Amino acid sequence: MKRALLILMAFVLAGPASAACYADYKAKQDDPLRLHYGVVELPDDACDSSSAAAALRDRLDDGWQLLQVISVFDDEDGLEKRKASAGEFFLRY
Repeated sequence: MKRALLILMAFVLAGPASAACYADYKAKQDDPLRLHYGVVELPDDACDSSSAAAALRDRLDDGWQLLQVISVFDDEDGLEKRKASAGEFFLRY
């Protein structure tokens, strides 16, 4: 009983697990010009627009250049709604 109470207290003190955060963005490639819309999962310390932009710039490859972070959101706020629009760039980077 005492052990169960200690385990329960540990869960309460730990608090809720942090929710994942995501960003949707626009990027481009030059010569020839190509544009894409994508969705990326962000680390916990990059859940605001400016931090998301910095994290995403570091992750884009193949000559893609970040144009804009459109929004930062959690999966309850529309991850699945953005999946079709992002196509091959859904959680790619």
